[in-house]
Amino acid sequence: MDKFSNHIKNVLHGFFLAIGTTIAEPSTILPLIVNYFSGSSVLVGLYASLLRGGAVIVQMFAAFYAQSYPKMLKYLRIVFIFRFLAWFGIGVCIMLFGEDFPSLTLFLIGIFLFIFSFSAGFGAIYFREILAKIFTHKFRGYTTAYRQFFSAVGAIMSGAAAGFVLNRYEPPMSFGYLFIISAVLMGIGLLAFATVDEPEKTNISHKEKSFIKFLKNSFVILKNDPALGNQISTYLLSYSYLIALPFIILEAKERISLSGTVIGLLISVQMVGAALSNFLWGKLSASGKNRLIANISIFFLICVNIIASLAFNIYHYILLFFIVGAAVDGLRLAFGNLILIIAPEEKRPVYIALQANISSLGIFFSVLGGFILGVLGYSGLYIVTLLFLTISFLISLKLKDIQ
Repeated sequence: MDKFSNHIKNVLHGFFLAIGTTIAEPSTILPLIVNYFSGSSVLVGLYASLLRGGAVIVQMFAAFYAQSYPKMLKYLRIVFIFRFLAWFGIGVCIMLFGEDFPSLTLFLIGIFLFIFSFSAGFGAIYFREILAKIFTHKFRGYTTAYRQFFSAVGAIMSGAAAGFVLNRYEPPMSFGYLFIISAVLMGIGLLAFATVDEPEKTNISHKEKSFIKFLKNSFVILKNDPALGNQISTYLLSYSYLIALPFIILEAKERISLSGTVIGLLISVQMVGAALSNFLWGKLSASGKNRLIANISIFFLICVNIIASLAFNIYHYILLFFIVGAAVDGLRLAFGNLILIIAPEEKRPVYIALQANISSLGIFFSVLGGFILGVLGYSGLYIVTLLFLTISFLISLKLKDIQ
Protein backbone atom coordinates (compact mmCIF):
# COMPACT_ATOMS: atom_id res chain seq x y z
CA MET A 1 0.00 0.00 0.00
CA ASP A 2 0.89 3.71 -0.36
CA LYS A 3 3.19 3.17 -3.37
CA PHE A 4 4.58 6.44 -4.70
CA SER A 5 3.92 5.39 -8.31
CA ASN A 6 0.23 4.86 -7.54
CA HIS A 7 0.14 8.24 -5.80
CA ILE A 8 1.56 9.94 -8.91
CA LYS A 9 -0.88 8.18 -11.23
CA ASN A 10 -3.79 9.15 -8.98
CA VAL A 11 -2.70 12.79 -9.10
CA LEU A 12 -2.18 12.73 -12.89
CA HIS A 13 -5.64 11.25 -13.36
CA GLY A 14 -7.21 14.05 -11.32
CA PHE A 15 -5.18 16.74 -13.10
CA PHE A 16 -6.11 15.78 -16.67
CA LEU A 17 -9.68 14.79 -15.79
CA ALA A 18 -10.20 18.25 -14.32
CA ILE A 19 -8.82 19.92 -17.44
CA GLY A 20 -11.40 18.02 -19.46
CA THR A 21 -14.51 18.28 -17.32
CA THR A 22 -14.05 21.95 -16.42
CA ILE A 23 -15.07 22.69 -20.00
CA ALA A 24 -18.62 21.77 -18.96
CA GLU A 25 -18.39 23.20 -15.45
CA PRO A 26 -22.04 23.07 -14.28
CA SER A 27 -22.03 26.43 -12.50
CA THR A 28 -20.54 28.47 -15.36
CA ILE A 29 -19.97 27.18 -18.91
CA LEU A 30 -22.59 24.41 -19.14
CA PRO A 31 -25.50 26.75 -18.26
CA LEU A 32 -24.28 29.16 -20.94
CA ILE A 33 -24.07 26.36 -23.54
CA VAL A 34 -27.58 25.12 -22.75
CA ASN A 35 -28.89 28.67 -22.61
CA TYR A 36 -27.43 29.29 -26.09
CA PHE A 37 -29.47 26.46 -27.59
CA SER A 38 -32.52 26.93 -25.33
CA GLY A 39 -33.51 29.74 -22.98
CA SER A 40 -35.35 27.44 -20.54
CA SER A 41 -34.16 27.63 -16.91
CA VAL A 42 -35.58 24.13 -16.33
CA LEU A 43 -33.37 22.74 -19.12
CA VAL A 44 -30.35 24.46 -17.59
CA GLY A 45 -31.04 22.64 -14.34
CA LEU A 46 -31.73 19.36 -16.14
CA TYR A 47 -28.47 19.39 -18.09
CA ALA A 48 -26.49 20.32 -15.00
CA SER A 49 -27.98 17.18 -13.45
CA LEU A 50 -27.27 15.03 -16.50
CA LEU A 51 -23.55 15.70 -16.18
CA ARG A 52 -23.47 13.56 -13.06
CA GLY A 53 -26.99 12.27 -12.54
CA GLY A 54 -26.82 9.22 -14.81
CA ALA A 55 -24.61 7.55 -12.22
CA VAL A 56 -27.58 7.26 -9.84
CA ILE A 57 -29.19 4.47 -11.85
CA VAL A 58 -26.34 1.96 -11.83
CA GLN A 59 -24.43 2.40 -8.57
CA MET A 60 -26.15 -0.44 -6.71
CA PHE A 61 -26.08 -2.73 -9.74
CA ALA A 62 -22.33 -2.15 -10.05
CA ALA A 63 -21.80 -2.95 -6.37
CA PHE A 64 -23.86 -6.15 -6.71
CA TYR A 65 -21.16 -7.60 -8.96
CA ALA A 66 -18.15 -5.67 -7.59
CA GLN A 67 -18.43 -7.14 -4.07
CA SER A 68 -17.20 -10.49 -5.46
CA TYR A 69 -14.41 -9.12 -7.68
CA PRO A 70 -10.85 -9.69 -6.41
CA LYS A 71 -9.67 -6.99 -8.87
CA MET A 72 -11.44 -3.98 -10.37
CA LEU A 73 -9.01 -2.37 -12.78
CA LYS A 74 -9.99 -4.18 -15.99
CA TYR A 75 -13.60 -3.11 -15.48
CA LEU A 76 -12.56 0.47 -14.76
CA ARG A 77 -10.65 0.58 -18.04
CA ILE A 78 -13.86 -0.20 -19.95
CA VAL A 79 -15.57 2.66 -18.13
CA PHE A 80 -12.74 5.00 -19.13
CA ILE A 81 -13.23 4.16 -22.82
CA PHE A 82 -16.95 4.96 -22.70
CA ARG A 83 -16.35 8.26 -20.88
CA PHE A 84 -13.72 9.38 -23.38
CA LEU A 85 -15.91 8.58 -26.40
CA ALA A 86 -18.95 10.31 -24.89
CA TRP A 87 -17.04 13.52 -24.14
CA PHE A 88 -15.42 13.55 -27.58
CA GLY A 89 -18.85 12.91 -29.13
CA ILE A 90 -20.29 16.08 -27.58
CA GLY A 91 -17.68 18.17 -29.38
CA VAL A 92 -18.26 16.38 -32.68
CA CYS A 93 -22.05 16.81 -32.61
CA ILE A 94 -21.73 20.53 -31.77
CA MET A 95 -19.33 21.00 -34.68
CA LEU A 96 -21.54 19.07 -37.12
CA PHE A 97 -25.05 20.17 -36.13
CA GLY A 98 -24.81 23.15 -33.76
CA GLU A 99 -25.09 25.87 -36.38
CA ASP A 100 -28.09 24.55 -38.30
CA PHE A 101 -29.86 22.13 -35.95
CA PRO A 102 -29.83 23.58 -32.42
CA SER A 103 -32.60 21.31 -31.08
CA LEU A 104 -30.89 18.17 -32.39
CA THR A 105 -27.57 19.38 -30.97
CA LEU A 106 -29.07 19.97 -27.54
CA PHE A 107 -30.66 16.51 -27.62
CA LEU A 108 -27.35 14.84 -28.57
CA ILE A 109 -25.47 16.78 -25.90
CA GLY A 110 -27.97 15.42 -23.38
CA ILE A 111 -27.49 11.84 -24.62
CA PHE A 112 -23.70 12.04 -24.45
CA LEU A 113 -23.76 13.73 -21.04
CA PHE A 114 -25.95 10.89 -19.80
CA ILE A 115 -23.57 8.25 -21.19
CA PHE A 116 -20.62 10.07 -19.62
CA SER A 117 -22.40 10.15 -16.28
CA PHE A 118 -24.00 6.68 -16.57
CA SER A 119 -20.62 5.01 -17.10
CA ALA A 120 -19.29 6.89 -14.10
CA GLY A 121 -21.84 5.02 -11.98
CA PHE A 122 -19.82 1.85 -12.52
CA GLY A 123 -16.52 3.70 -12.40
CA ALA A 124 -17.20 5.30 -9.00
CA ILE A 125 -17.52 1.88 -7.34
CA TYR A 126 -14.41 0.46 -8.99
CA PHE A 127 -12.39 3.64 -8.42
CA ARG A 128 -13.20 3.93 -4.70
CA GLU A 129 -12.54 0.25 -4.11
CA ILE A 130 -9.13 0.53 -5.82
CA LEU A 131 -8.25 3.58 -3.71
CA ALA A 132 -9.20 1.66 -0.57
CA LYS A 133 -6.89 -1.21 -1.57
CA ILE A 134 -3.82 0.81 -2.62
CA PHE A 135 -3.79 3.52 0.11
CA THR A 136 -4.16 3.50 3.91
CA HIS A 137 -6.82 5.75 5.52
CA LYS A 138 -4.49 8.62 6.40
CA PHE A 139 -2.35 8.43 3.25
CA ARG A 140 -5.55 8.41 1.20
CA GLY A 141 -6.39 11.81 2.65
CA TYR A 142 -2.88 12.96 1.73
CA THR A 143 -2.99 11.70 -1.87
CA THR A 144 -6.57 12.94 -2.32
CA ALA A 145 -5.56 16.42 -1.22
CA TYR A 146 -2.68 16.38 -3.73
CA ARG A 147 -5.03 15.05 -6.41
CA GLN A 148 -7.57 17.77 -5.71
CA PHE A 149 -4.88 20.46 -5.60
CA PHE A 150 -3.53 19.53 -9.02
CA SER A 151 -7.07 18.99 -10.29
CA ALA A 152 -7.74 22.59 -9.35
CA VAL A 153 -4.53 23.71 -11.06
CA GLY A 154 -5.63 21.85 -14.19
CA ALA A 155 -9.06 23.43 -13.97
CA ILE A 156 -7.50 26.90 -13.62
CA MET A 157 -5.54 26.28 -16.82
CA SER A 158 -8.69 24.95 -18.45
CA GLY A 159 -10.69 27.99 -17.36
CA ALA A 160 -8.11 30.35 -18.84
CA ALA A 161 -8.04 28.36 -22.08
CA ALA A 162 -11.84 28.30 -22.19
CA GLY A 163 -11.95 32.09 -21.85
CA PHE A 164 -9.48 32.41 -24.75
CA VAL A 165 -11.45 30.05 -27.01
CA LEU A 166 -14.80 31.68 -26.17
CA ASN A 167 -13.37 35.08 -27.04
CA ARG A 168 -11.61 33.97 -30.24
CA TYR A 169 -14.39 31.86 -31.78
CA GLU A 170 -18.10 32.43 -32.06
CA PRO A 171 -20.56 29.96 -30.54
CA PRO A 172 -21.44 27.20 -31.17
CA MET A 173 -18.09 26.36 -32.85
CA SER A 174 -16.21 27.57 -29.76
CA PHE A 175 -18.14 25.05 -27.64
CA GLY A 176 -17.25 22.24 -30.04
CA TYR A 177 -13.55 23.11 -29.98
CA LEU A 178 -13.60 23.09 -26.18
CA PHE A 179 -15.03 19.58 -25.92
CA ILE A 180 -12.81 17.99 -28.57
CA ILE A 181 -9.57 19.41 -27.17
CA SER A 182 -10.53 18.62 -23.58
CA ALA A 183 -11.43 15.02 -24.48
CA VAL A 184 -7.90 14.40 -25.76
CA LEU A 185 -6.37 15.86 -22.60
CA MET A 186 -8.80 13.91 -20.42
CA GLY A 187 -7.64 10.74 -22.15
CA ILE A 188 -4.11 11.22 -20.80
CA GLY A 189 -5.41 11.15 -17.23
CA LEU A 190 -7.59 8.12 -17.87
CA LEU A 191 -4.59 6.27 -19.30
CA ALA A 192 -2.49 7.15 -16.24
CA PHE A 193 -4.89 5.66 -13.69
CA ALA A 194 -5.53 2.64 -15.93
CA THR A 195 -1.95 1.53 -15.16
CA VAL A 196 -1.99 1.62 -11.33
CA ASP A 197 -0.67 -1.40 -9.45
CA GLU A 198 -3.78 -2.98 -7.91
CA PRO A 199 -3.37 -5.82 -5.37
CA GLU A 200 -5.79 -8.73 -5.31
CA LYS A 201 -8.50 -8.64 -2.65
CA THR A 202 -9.01 -11.87 -0.71
CA ASN A 203 -11.69 -10.78 1.79
CA ILE A 204 -14.64 -10.63 -0.59
CA SER A 205 -18.39 -11.28 -0.33
CA HIS A 206 -20.14 -13.91 -2.38
CA LYS A 207 -22.66 -12.44 -4.76
CA GLU A 208 -26.32 -13.02 -3.85
CA LYS A 209 -28.45 -15.19 -6.14
CA SER A 210 -30.43 -12.20 -7.39
CA PHE A 211 -30.15 -8.42 -7.57
CA ILE A 212 -33.42 -8.09 -5.62
CA LYS A 213 -31.93 -10.13 -2.78
CA PHE A 214 -28.85 -7.92 -2.88
CA LEU A 215 -30.98 -4.77 -2.61
CA LYS A 216 -32.85 -6.19 0.38
CA ASN A 217 -29.58 -7.07 2.14
CA SER A 218 -28.14 -3.63 1.33
CA PHE A 219 -31.05 -1.77 2.87
CA VAL A 220 -30.90 -4.02 5.94
CA ILE A 221 -27.31 -2.78 6.31
CA LEU A 222 -28.48 0.81 5.91
CA LYS A 223 -31.23 0.32 8.49
CA ASN A 224 -28.92 -1.34 11.04
CA ASP A 225 -25.97 1.06 10.74
CA PRO A 226 -26.94 4.48 12.13
CA ALA A 227 -23.52 5.94 11.28
CA LEU A 228 -24.08 5.11 7.62
CA GLY A 229 -27.61 6.51 7.63
CA ASN A 230 -26.50 9.74 9.28
CA GLN A 231 -23.63 10.16 6.86
CA ILE A 232 -25.78 9.59 3.78
CA SER A 233 -28.42 12.05 5.02
CA THR A 234 -25.76 14.70 5.55
CA TYR A 235 -24.15 14.14 2.16
CA LEU A 236 -27.49 14.13 0.33
CA LEU A 237 -28.60 17.41 1.89
CA SER A 238 -25.18 18.99 1.31
CA TYR A 239 -25.92 18.67 -2.43
CA SER A 240 -28.72 21.20 -1.96
CA TYR A 241 -26.19 23.89 -2.86
CA LEU A 242 -27.02 22.78 -6.44
CA ILE A 243 -30.53 24.20 -6.05
CA ALA A 244 -29.07 27.65 -6.62
CA LEU A 245 -25.53 27.26 -7.97
CA PRO A 246 -26.23 26.69 -11.71
CA PHE A 247 -28.37 29.83 -11.77
CA ILE A 248 -25.99 32.20 -9.99
CA ILE A 249 -24.06 32.75 -13.23
CA LEU A 250 -27.32 33.58 -15.04
CA GLU A 251 -28.20 36.22 -12.45
CA ALA A 252 -24.65 37.54 -12.70
CA LYS A 253 -25.24 37.92 -16.44
CA GLU A 254 -28.10 40.31 -15.59
CA ARG A 255 -26.19 42.24 -12.93
CA ILE A 256 -22.69 42.62 -14.43
CA SER A 257 -21.05 42.39 -17.86
CA LEU A 258 -20.12 38.77 -18.61
CA SER A 259 -17.56 38.56 -21.41
CA GLY A 260 -15.69 35.36 -22.29
CA THR A 261 -12.73 36.69 -20.30
CA VAL A 262 -14.86 37.25 -17.18
CA ILE A 263 -16.37 33.77 -17.47
CA GLY A 264 -12.88 32.26 -17.74
CA LEU A 265 -11.80 34.35 -14.73
CA LEU A 266 -14.67 33.08 -12.57
CA ILE A 267 -13.90 29.46 -13.50
CA SER A 268 -10.24 30.00 -12.64
CA VAL A 269 -11.12 31.71 -9.35
CA GLN A 270 -13.31 28.75 -8.38
CA MET A 271 -10.42 26.40 -9.07
CA VAL A 272 -7.94 28.59 -7.17
CA GLY A 273 -10.26 28.29 -4.18
CA ALA A 274 -10.29 24.52 -4.64
CA ALA A 275 -6.50 24.34 -5.01
CA LEU A 276 -5.61 26.45 -2.00
CA SER A 277 -8.22 24.82 0.24
CA ASN A 278 -6.59 21.42 -0.23
CA PHE A 279 -3.60 22.50 1.83
CA LEU A 280 -6.04 22.81 4.74
CA TRP A 281 -8.17 19.77 3.82
CA GLY A 282 -5.10 17.55 3.40
CA LYS A 283 -3.69 18.56 6.79
CA LEU A 284 -7.02 18.01 8.55
CA SER A 285 -7.66 14.66 6.84
CA ALA A 286 -4.17 13.36 7.62
CA SER A 287 -4.97 14.19 11.27
CA GLY A 288 -8.21 12.18 11.13
CA LYS A 289 -10.49 15.24 11.07
CA ASN A 290 -12.68 14.46 8.06
CA ARG A 291 -15.84 15.36 9.97
CA LEU A 292 -14.51 18.86 10.60
CA ILE A 293 -13.83 19.24 6.87
CA ALA A 294 -17.48 18.39 6.17
CA ASN A 295 -18.68 20.87 8.83
CA ILE A 296 -16.58 23.72 7.42
CA SER A 297 -17.48 22.96 3.79
CA ILE A 298 -21.22 23.01 4.40
CA PHE A 299 -20.88 26.25 6.37
CA PHE A 300 -18.98 27.74 3.41
CA LEU A 301 -21.87 26.84 1.08
CA ILE A 302 -24.28 28.61 3.41
CA CYS A 303 -22.09 31.71 3.08
CA VAL A 304 -22.09 31.36 -0.73
CA ASN A 305 -25.86 31.73 -0.92
CA ILE A 306 -25.84 34.73 1.39
CA ILE A 307 -23.22 36.41 -0.80
CA ALA A 308 -25.14 35.53 -3.99
CA SER A 309 -28.29 37.18 -2.68
CA LEU A 310 -26.38 40.42 -2.03
CA ALA A 311 -23.85 40.46 -4.91
CA PHE A 312 -23.81 43.43 -7.28
CA ASN A 313 -20.25 43.63 -8.67
CA ILE A 314 -17.53 41.37 -10.05
CA TYR A 315 -15.64 41.23 -6.75
CA HIS A 316 -18.59 39.65 -4.97
CA TYR A 317 -18.77 36.93 -7.62
CA ILE A 318 -15.02 36.37 -7.42
CA LEU A 319 -15.33 35.78 -3.66
CA LEU A 320 -18.41 33.62 -4.16
CA PHE A 321 -16.82 31.26 -6.70
CA PHE A 322 -13.59 31.09 -4.68
CA ILE A 323 -15.57 29.78 -1.69
CA VAL A 324 -17.54 27.38 -3.91
CA GLY A 325 -14.29 25.80 -5.10
CA ALA A 326 -13.04 25.31 -1.55
CA ALA A 327 -16.33 23.90 -0.26
CA VAL A 328 -16.94 21.42 -3.08
CA ASP A 329 -13.44 19.98 -2.80
CA GLY A 330 -13.86 19.74 0.97
CA LEU A 331 -17.09 17.78 0.64
CA ARG A 332 -15.59 15.44 -1.94
CA LEU A 333 -12.56 14.65 0.20
CA ALA A 334 -14.42 14.35 3.50
CA PHE A 335 -17.20 12.03 2.38
CA GLY A 336 -14.91 10.03 0.11
CA ASN A 337 -12.79 9.19 3.15
CA LEU A 338 -15.56 8.88 5.72
CA ILE A 339 -17.36 6.12 3.82
CA LEU A 340 -14.17 4.05 3.58
CA ILE A 341 -13.54 4.57 7.31
CA ILE A 342 -16.90 3.22 8.47
CA ALA A 343 -17.24 0.44 5.88
CA PRO A 344 -16.26 -3.18 6.72
CA GLU A 345 -13.74 -4.45 4.14
CA GLU A 346 -15.90 -7.26 2.77
CA LYS A 347 -18.91 -4.93 2.35
CA ARG A 348 -16.97 -1.87 1.15
CA PRO A 349 -18.48 -1.81 -2.38
CA VAL A 350 -21.97 -1.96 -0.86
CA TYR A 351 -21.28 0.93 1.53
CA ILE A 352 -19.73 2.99 -1.28
CA ALA A 353 -22.71 2.29 -3.53
CA LEU A 354 -25.30 3.08 -0.86
CA GLN A 355 -23.73 6.45 -0.13
CA ALA A 356 -23.08 7.29 -3.77
CA ASN A 357 -26.44 6.08 -5.03
CA ILE A 358 -28.65 7.76 -2.44
CA SER A 359 -26.65 10.98 -2.09
CA SER A 360 -26.41 11.29 -5.89
CA LEU A 361 -30.13 11.99 -5.92
CA GLY A 362 -29.04 15.40 -4.68
CA ILE A 363 -27.56 16.07 -8.11
CA PHE A 364 -31.13 16.55 -9.32
CA PHE A 365 -31.60 19.44 -6.90
CA SER A 366 -30.68 21.71 -9.83
CA VAL A 367 -33.89 20.61 -11.59
CA LEU A 368 -35.84 21.62 -8.48
CA GLY A 369 -33.92 24.90 -8.56
CA GLY A 370 -35.14 25.59 -12.10
CA PHE A 371 -38.76 25.26 -10.99
CA ILE A 372 -38.21 27.33 -7.84
CA LEU A 373 -36.54 30.08 -9.87
CA GLY A 374 -39.50 30.19 -12.26
CA VAL A 375 -42.00 30.50 -9.39
CA LEU A 376 -40.21 32.39 -6.59
CA GLY A 377 -37.38 34.19 -8.36
CA TYR A 378 -33.79 34.41 -7.17
CA SER A 379 -34.63 35.47 -3.60
CA GLY A 380 -36.85 32.44 -3.06
CA LEU A 381 -34.20 30.25 -4.65
CA TYR A 382 -31.56 31.34 -2.13
CA ILE A 383 -33.90 31.03 0.86
CA VAL A 384 -34.86 27.43 0.02
CA THR A 385 -31.20 26.53 -0.54
CA LEU A 386 -30.18 28.02 2.80
CA LEU A 387 -32.88 26.03 4.61
CA PHE A 388 -31.65 22.70 3.19
CA LEU A 389 -27.98 23.51 3.84
CA THR A 390 -28.67 24.50 7.44
CA ILE A 391 -30.31 21.11 8.08
CA SER A 392 -27.31 19.38 6.48
CA PHE A 393 -24.91 21.32 8.72
CA LEU A 394 -26.75 20.37 11.89
CA ILE A 395 -26.74 16.66 10.97
CA SER A 396 -23.04 16.82 10.00
CA LEU A 397 -22.12 17.54 13.63
CA LYS A 398 -22.87 13.84 14.38
CA LEU A 399 -20.68 12.25 11.69
CA LYS A 400 -18.41 9.34 12.73
CA ASP A 401 -14.68 9.79 12.03
CA ILE A 402 -11.39 7.97 12.71
CA GLN A 403 -11.29 7.01 16.41
